[in-house]
Amino acid sequence: MTEAAQTYRPVAATVPALPDPVVVGRLLSELAQNSHAAMTATMKKAVSSEPLPYDPTLVARSFLEFQMGLMRDPRRLLELQAKSLDDWTALWRTMAERAVGQTPAPLAEPAKGDRRFSAPAWREEPVYDFIKQAYLLAARQIQDTVAAAEVDERTRTQVDFFSRQLINALSPTNYAATNPEVVRRTIETGGVNLMTGLTNLLEDLSSEEGLVKRRAPAAFEVGVNMASTPGAVVFQNELFQLIQYAPTTEQVFRRPLLFVPPLVNKYYLFDLTPRSSYLKWLVDQDHTVFVISWANPDESLKDKDLGDYVRDGVLAAIGAVEQATGETGLDLVSYCLGGTLSAMTLAYLAATDQADRVSSATLIAALVDFKSIGEWSVFIGEEELAAFDRYLDDKGYVEAHDLTKLFATVRANDLIWSSVVSHYLLGDEARPSDLLAWFDDGARIPAATLKQYGRDILLRNRLKDAGGIEIDGVPLDLKAIETPVFVVALKDDHVSAWKDTYEGRFNFGGETRFILGGSGHNAGMINPPSANKHGYWTNDAAPTDAEAWLEAAQNKPGSWWPEWQAWLATDDKIEPRNPGEGPLKAIEAAPGSYVRKA
Repeated sequence: MTEAAQTYRPVAATVPALPDPVVVGRLLSELAQNSHAAMTATMKKAVSSEPLPYDPTLVARSFLEFQMGLMRDPRRLLELQAKSLDDWTALWRTMAERAVGQTPAPLAEPAKGDRRFSAPAWREEPVYDFIKQAYLLAARQIQDTVAAAEVDERTRTQVDFFSRQLINALSPTNYAATNPEVVRRTIETGGVNLMTGLTNLLEDLSSEEGLVKRRAPAAFEVGVNMASTPGAVVFQNELFQLIQYAPTTEQVFRRPLLFVPPLVNKYYLFDLTPRSSYLKWLVDQDHTVFVISWANPDESLKDKDLGDYVRDGVLAAIGAVEQATGETGLDLVSYCLGGTLSAMTLAYLAATDQADRVSSATLIAALVDFKSIGEWSVFIGEEELAAFDRYLDDKGYVEAHDLTKLFATVRANDLIWSSVVSHYLLGDEARPSDLLAWFDDGARIPAATLKQYGRDILLRNRLKDAGGIEIDGVPLDLKAIETPVFVVALKDDHVSAWKDTYEGRFNFGGETRFILGGSGHNAGMINPPSANKHGYWTNDAAPTDAEAWLEAAQNKPGSWWPEWQAWLATDDKIEPRNPGEGPLKAIEAAPGSYVRKA
């Protein structure tokens, strides 16, 4: 018998408890305070005239087209209805078989990685098992119906996305009466968990962000135990600060390394706690490491576009690194949107006969061809972008919490509903997490940048086309890039799908290497060798088909960092360089002031 089976007690067997009157009194006081704050905030939002960052008619328009598509093929609709009846009849039959002591195979089970139904009661207790299977069966039938409708793929993607949001919201795990863990906790605490959860809910409603807060002890502080790798800011302008890290080894590679993070969130995803810091690991591997810490823009930077971020951002940082080290030809490493900016920079350098300023480029989880952006296409259409433009024109930038809501919606079960259950139903605090602390510390993006990115990069996909994008009148052509490029993709990436990232390697004109890391967009990136997690795939061949590459690839354990580092570390070594000792003097200690700006 497993340990879980030995310790498991049915929900009905749990002995009810009486709540602590002192705790109840405190919670009632907090409920009163938070109720008033939530009501005030709700009334303020109700009378607000600020434009919405989305088109509120999108859902109605998508489902209207979907309904018309279903009606165009009544025979297929009848087939789906007949299949639905068969499925429900089979579910009732298996439940009846279980009631008389049989053990029928389940008709519907959670998908791999779905942790919502991990509690033993969802398997051990017939009522909860039925609730679980009925929900999963209904969800599958909804998705089958969406897949069968005669609609264009854009409408199908929209309806599928909104349907999954509804399916996720209606999960029985999200409601007190149908979640066995919540029922047990309610009995054990005498309902204190629900009072705590209601207090938490009202507190969140009183904020302007409209997000489920991740309640965890304040265990992390920027500059103390996060973003704490020693170094100094050696250059700054209105768009970024440039941090140079202090060496930790007796010699360093001659070529300096410049890391370009994305504009979304702040750079210290790559410098979390010391044990997981990617940037510290690079320093320990004999690199002179520089990183861009982007400014958190306000309305004064509303007119800064992608060209500004290339010219006054990446190019300015390259120039500062050259000045600080006296070297021409650095290793350029970038991630996500930082990779897209780096590709644009490489194309600009190639077009202006300056390609020798970058000796190698690494693009991690970054796209340069946006022909397939999956469910992100839900938000990328002329009507949706027009609504977003009105929001941007009103503010001059996108709010960090609106970006956070967008990313959270795409991964609702992990980033929304798990917190709903934990904080509103169970009344729990979250375990301290450096990654979640970083995720909640969002950054804004200027209006002009997002407008150009939305239309020219996402909607019209111009970056892949020669001359599709220009900077200061210079047309960009990715095929003109002959700098060696190392492309890193992540297998479960929901932002930059790995197959699209793989195909992006063929947009460059020079040598490319490709490696596939395990896990998702953030966790797969922050994968220190000491953790020995996730694994990765390598294959020196470059077939045009991504699946063919994977089929012939070798799966290796642990982190992809050392494998990539071996490709990078081909330079001779010199004496280490200390921040501020060269022509660029130290302005302030790392992590600098830009990263602290809310």
